[in-house]
This record gives sequence, C-alpha cells and structure tokens, in this order.
Amino acid sequence: MADCCCEGRCAAGGVETRPDVLVVGAGSAGFSAAITAAEGGARVVLAGEGTIGGTCVNVGCVPSKALIRAMQAVEEGRRAVRFDGVTGGCVVSDWAALVRQKQALVEGLRKAKYEDVLPEYPNVSYVQGRARFTGNGAEMEVNGVRYPAGKVILTTGSSPSMPRIPGIEAVAALDSTKALDLERLPGSLLILGGGVIAVELGQMFARAGVRVTICCRSRILPKEEPEVSQALAGYLREEGVTVREGLEYIRIEPGGVGVRLACRVGGREEGIEAEQVLAATGRKPNTDGLRAELAGVRLDEKGAVVVNEYLQTSHPDVYSAGDVTGRDLFVYMAAYGAKVAARNAMEGNRKRYDNEVMPEVVFTDPQVASVGLTEKEAVARGKRVETRVLGLDAVPRYLAGRDARGMIKLVAERESGRLLGGTVLAREGGEAIQTLGMALRAGLTAEELGGVIFPYLTGVEGLKLAAQTFTRDVSRLSCCAG
Repeated sequence: MADCCCEGRCAAGGVETRPDVLVVGAGSAGFSAAITAAEGGARVVLAGEGTIGGTCVNVGCVPSKALIRAMQAVEEGRRAVRFDGVTGGCVVSDWAALVRQKQALVEGLRKAKYEDVLPEYPNVSYVQGRARFTGNGAEMEVNGVRYPAGKVILTTGSSPSMPRIPGIEAVAALDSTKALDLERLPGSLLILGGGVIAVELGQMFARAGVRVTICCRSRILPKEEPEVSQALAGYLREEGVTVREGLEYIRIEPGGVGVRLACRVGGREEGIEAEQVLAATGRKPNTDGLRAELAGVRLDEKGAVVVNEYLQTSHPDVYSAGDVTGRDLFVYMAAYGAKVAARNAMEGNRKRYDNEVMPEVVFTDPQVASVGLTEKEAVARGKRVETRVLGLDAVPRYLAGRDARGMIKLVAERESGRLLGGTVLAREGGEAIQTLGMALRAGLTAEELGGVIFPYLTGVEGLKLAAQTFTRDVSRLSCCAG
C-alpha cells in the first residue's frame, strides 16, 4: 500500500502536528486505541511502521488458523474410517495453492478491517514511519515531524525471538512468519520450543506430510494443567509427531539432511537432525528504536514497557497496551487493553486493566481452552482447592462423533465450592470456554453450574457434567438427567 492512506488528512503533510492523542503502532491495539480516542472526540494521529494491521491479521492469528483449519479438514478425511461403512482419504495436493489462498484472505481482511476503516474516522490521521521520543517530555517525532501530543499510547506489539543457542545464526532458522509463507514443504522439520506456536504449527505441518520433531526444555504447554499437556503430547505422537521433552539445548549447526541439534538428555548428549528448523521459543516486545529512556518510560529486563493497573507508564502522559507490555499476548487482550489505555489517557485513571477471567485457546486438534486459575496457580494464591477431571467418553456429543479424545478439568474453592478456573481439551473446545468464563465472572459454584440447563448432544454440555462430578457419579445418570 502507499505510505499514507488518510486522504489528505495525514499529519506528515503538516495539517495536524499537535494531536490530542498520538497512538504509536497500527495493529489491532493501535486501531482500538485510535478509534476509542476518536469516538471520545479527540484529534488522533496514528503512526505505524511496516504493514498496516500488525501481527494478527498479517502474520499471526489469521494466516495460521487458515492453514490449521485446512489441515484439520485433511485429517478429518483420513479419520473418517472411524465410522463403520465410511471410506476415508484426503491428501494435500498443492501446498502452494493453500498458501496463496491464505494470503488472499489476509489481504482481504487487512483492507476491510484496517485500510478501509480509517476513512470512517475523520479525526484520525495516519502516518507511516517509525516514531521515537525526542527528549522533550512525551513529544515524539515521525519522519522528521514533531508531535507534541497531549497523550501518547504505545502499541508497537512484539516480534518472534530467536533462542540463545550457539550456532542458531548459521542455520537459517525459520520463525513463525517465515514458516507460514513456505510454498514448499520440507521433508522434515525440527521445532524448538513447546509453547502455543510450536504445537499449533507442529501439528499443522505434520498433517501436511512433514516429519515433525518438537523439542522443548520442560513439557509442551508448560503453563497448562499437566494432565492436559500429557494428553495432548500423546495425541500428537499418535499422529506421528515426535515430541521430545526435558531437553537441554547445547548447539545447533548445519549437518546431515540440513540441520543438527545437539542436546543433552538425562546426562548424555545426542543429536537430532531435520531438513529445516523452526524457532518457536517466544516473542520479544518491539521497543527498539523508541528511545523510551529519553522520556523516562521504564522498560523491564526483557525490553517490555512497564505499566501500572491503569496501563500508564512511568511517564504520566504515556500509556501502553498489547504485546509491547510483555503480558497477555492475545489479540483480543491487546484490543481490550488499548481501549482501557485510551479512556484513561483521556478521562483520567478510572478503569483498571482486568485479566482475571481471560479465556485462552490453543488451536491444536483437540483444542486446549482455559480460563481462570489452574490448580497450581490457585494453590500459589493460598487457595484450598478441589479439582475434578472428566474424560470426554462421559459426554454424549463426543461419543456420537466417535472421537472422545480429551478431558475437562475444573478447579473450585474447597470451602465455598466457587469455581476458580477450568480447562477444556476437546475438538472445538474454544467454543465452550466462554461459557465457563461467564460462570467465573458470575461467581458460580460447581453445584450452580451443574444445575444450569444445557442443550443435549453439545460439547458445552460437558461443563455441566464436569461440574456435577463434584457431588455425584455422572456415569449413573441417564441421558439429559440431573
């Protein structure tokens, strides 16, 4: 796209150089902050570096989930033989065509949800370029133009980071962005890391026919319930993914069919080879070049912007939201936080950032969806808890679908029975988790959730059954009973 799409309203043209609010970063958080401020009557300059729309639509959520869904369709075709009388079969015949289709979706959504949105807000001016503090308070400059804004909101996001493994620079390691643009599938792929990106893309490439090895220092999805991580690792292995947990990385180097990772397992060194390597060990906040120190904006040891409960930085006129703050790296939390930051910047610190009931979804198959506290987190907060784990073979929906992989785990406060959190490992588990989130928000007990009417033969009915296990044996109930 062109450097500017604001139809003559661009701040770089000198029309507006003294906005009420300067938003730095033109991704989901930046647009959320700019729109919120504009709807409140502010004159806004939105400064973005790189492709408009940020990570989610361009190189993150949208392209990854498009390819993941395509590979789920392939796998569903293969697994159709679980039904008697049905012949399965489905293959990837043209990976490059899938990648082009993915890119067309990305470009269409970027235009519809970002580029075409700007003209709807005449008090928002867009300028493309890197913004940096000048040393004059909260003032920033973009392309040589100074913006002495009343308030600044930093929403510059994050980028993939490379692990600190000797030799990583010499092996042309892929990050998630490059992996999603591959038009030729490698024969084998070594994935470093066991987090969300590692398991999502690992399963996706394996279903496309790539021999995938996931190597991680602890276990896959280490922040999730251990029962869930263990079960998911088993499901991945059943699909042919090699999952290696508890490794110590020593070095990585060219060798064999492409790359070779030297690692230590149980005190002995061994090598793991693959054609290509994907580094999926985390992300880093985009604060390089901001010159935050000139404005007294404090960064933490990882370079993330430090904010208080109102998303205000150490400079009273500068706020920040989204991935650049180093927490809650989800696009919906970035957009929510940006609204909070914009309102507090304009109206004073009235609204606190609240992530207590934050749903999370890992788009593997089955999906891992969670909300609230895990058992470990609840105990760390001094809670006395009770937990229950319900296998999906107790949920009629999954029995009818001949796919009972997964479980539901609920965490409740022992004395009151109040629900504290839960995890759903199930096909389309993400579609059920918001129901549990609403139950947590309402302060329901397990008994109260177990008494709610749920539609029969749905996956979400599993939450009702799981809640009932705190007080009864659900295997002794008839269909819809209780």
